Amino acid sequence: MPRIEPIPWDDLTDEQRAMMQAGGESGAYTMTLPLQILAYADHPPLPDDVERHPNFPNSLLEPRLLELLRIRSGQLGGCEPCMGSRKEGSITDDDVACLMNPALRPDLSERERRALAFIDQLSNDHWAIDDDTFRSLHEVFTTAEIMDLGQTVGGMIGLHRFLHTLDAFGENDPVIKYDPAEVGATWDSLHRG
Repeated sequence: MPRIEPIPWDDLTDEQRAMMQAGGESGAYTMTLPLQILAYADHPPLPDDVERHPNFPNSLLEPRLLELLRIRSGQLGGCEPCMGSRKEGSITDDDVACLMNPALRPDLSERERRALAFIDQLSNDHWAIDDDTFRSLHEVFTTAEIMDLGQTVGGMIGLHRFLHTLDAFGENDPVIKYDPAEVGATWDSLHRG
């Protein structure tokens, strides 16, 4: 059985079931089980009075936590612009210092420490994430927040690694030169006929 019990089929929203059925019929999904777990974080739009992070306006997680995770992901992926930018006003350089070992940071909340430890583990050794990891997260996060955390940091890690490969501040000429015809274009649209 999965570490997080899937939402029973009958407890999914009509929209979730319809999406999963359509995906199964099209061949996009071979099974719905992972989607029934991820569905915990499929939440309605947040109210207008909720504080939001500019990059993650629909996240269930608080803006400060998201910003610390974004910066830590930039550090892990070697993305210099992301390490240096601040998109949430409460984050200072002191907050960012020593994010490599959140356990040594008494100024971080328990949620921040555990989320930062999780992003490090997911980035460096996802095979080591086990039952105890999820038990620990669930002590300070709801199941929906854990799904949101996992999906958010998973996307961050991949994006920051990709951005690092672009070598944005490199000294060499670009490998692929600018061509205005390629902006928003597909291979077929440029090479047909």
